Amino acid sequence: MKQAHFRSGGTLIGAGIGASLALLGIVGRKLAVQAPTALAGDWDRALAAEHAMTLVLFDKLGETQPGGKRRMLLMQLKHALGKHALEEENAVYPAMRAAGLKEEADALNGDHGYVKQYLYDLSDLVQDDAGFRSKLAAFRADIQDHMRKEEDELFPRLKQALDPQAVSRLTRRMNQEGLKLA
Repeated sequence: MKQAHFRSGGTLIGAGIGASLALLGIVGRKLAVQAPTALAGDWDRALAAEHAMTLVLFDKLGETQPGGKRRMLLMQLKHALGKHALEEENAVYPAMRAAGLKEEADALNGDHGYVKQYLYDLSDLVQDDAGFRSKLAAFRADIQDHMRKEEDELFPRLKQALDPQAVSRLTRRMNQEGLKLA
């Protein structure tokens, strides 16, 4: 009887260790995905780094032919943009509204709806090479305009409105949001 109890307890311990290792793996993956953003510095530099990485993904995607690589890169683009949008929508845009940039934040948030539409359309065009390339080029141009407006105009205005402690809080909050989808 004691032997059966020991085996049962050992199974529970093994399951606990396995679950702990799985959890550590998930946390490690999330930290690895968010690390480039977190290491880039303040929230505005971190988002600019994500913008640059996103444009590289667009370029790689534009070089693909219909098939598995295109689908994989489109999935990576969807994930990167989803994480980025969560960071902006749940941290940066509310900070913009609080700093008196409500209309600007709402306009940027509206742009994110079109990002989702482009991704939806690209998913349907993944096997149509000409249609896919045309839609991807339009998407890249629109998103690059969105990024320029953020980086060149709106983010500097927000950062100027924040004191150093608020910059730190916003950076921390943005990274916390990114970890949710990392």
